[in-house]
Amino acid sequence: MPCNPLPPQAIVIRLQFQPRFSLARIKRLFSAIFLSAILLLTTSCAATATTPGAATEPLAELGDSEGEVSIVAWPGYIERGETDSAYDWVTQYEQETSCKVNIKTAATSDEMVALMNQGGFDLVTASGDASLRLVAGGKVQPINTDLIPSWESIDPRLQNALWHTVNGQHYGVPYQWGSNVLLYNTETFETAPTSWNVVFEEQTLPDGRSNKGRVQAYDGAIYIADAALYLKEHQPELGIDDPYELNREQFDAAVALLKQQRQLVSRYWHDANVQVDDFTNEGVVASSAWPFQVNLLKANNQPVDSVIPAEGATGWADTTMLHVNAPHPNCAYLWMEHSLSPKVQGDVAAWFGSVPTVPAACESNELLGADGCKTNGAENFEKIRFWRTPVAACGKGECVPYSEWSSNYLAIIGGQ
Repeated sequence: MPCNPLPPQAIVIRLQFQPRFSLARIKRLFSAIFLSAILLLTTSCAATATTPGAATEPLAELGDSEGEVSIVAWPGYIERGETDSAYDWVTQYEQETSCKVNIKTAATSDEMVALMNQGGFDLVTASGDASLRLVAGGKVQPINTDLIPSWESIDPRLQNALWHTVNGQHYGVPYQWGSNVLLYNTETFETAPTSWNVVFEEQTLPDGRSNKGRVQAYDGAIYIADAALYLKEHQPELGIDDPYELNREQFDAAVALLKQQRQLVSRYWHDANVQVDDFTNEGVVASSAWPFQVNLLKANNQPVDSVIPAEGATGWADTTMLHVNAPHPNCAYLWMEHSLSPKVQGDVAAWFGSVPTVPAACESNELLGADGCKTNGAENFEKIRFWRTPVAACGKGECVPYSEWSSNYLAIIGGQ
């Protein structure tokens, strides 16, 4: 079936600027609009596809090292000891393979998709809301698991996961997984909040002050799934089952909740370090977050903690994927194998607050500690609704595709 281009109105956003908008915020909003418009034009077809967009055979055998590898990664996912000398899983790889690692960090899945569409990179640590778009768009190639000796060490629950396996073919190597937690200030909340309502519904918090202007939300269209997960419990009459498979009524209800939340949000975060500063200096007391921010704030002796509320949580299971035109495929395969080392897996988990995809990494890792995997949520696998690209042809017949998620969320952020 041919893919119809998006109508012009799908990318036109009317903004209501208010005096409180700083110049920096206006610049950031226009940057978001530009990026999202490009993404809408380049991924609308991929978002509705269910099969690979290009037929590419996996690499049959490894050749000589090309001398370097370029990786698009989430912040904190690839460390060479520059922040803390104890956390370095790049230097050994470079010494053993003669492949220099070039790192490009990306703050959102949409940014990762845009960079892979641009090309020039070998690998990307894609979350589930990006991975199938990359497969459908023909931007990543299937991998030959025979060239990755440590493949069998991967958690069996992740080896054939739907976000990187299409028609029985693997399009990447599982890297880390975890949940999107509710980060909160322990001076505001003497006991852990039990519901996501503290960021979705206007209310007086335990410190006697309103939550308005003191909470944040994630700057990514996939956050609509968080709203859907909340509504699943609080408006059961909607019949929401899968937060990534929403019919029109369910989707509209999630959008309405997020428009209501817009009145409470002080910032839509996408930069983990900026969120850390906001919790430290700007009076933010509750937000969705990654364990990475929780760890950084606690390391800085800030009064914070995190919880998975009663409604459950969305989460991410990230996959290292190989660009269809990777300039350094041999170094890329060597990195994918290196990334599955129990030592690397455990060190990444200790630094980021994630869970290794290799269960053996939970044992005897000095940085992670004996209870590190449990602390990071290893026992929550069944509670997490992992990010997945919403598509039109879903299990229930017809659902709202990602292109509409993206355009609607951009409008919400713009105050529409």
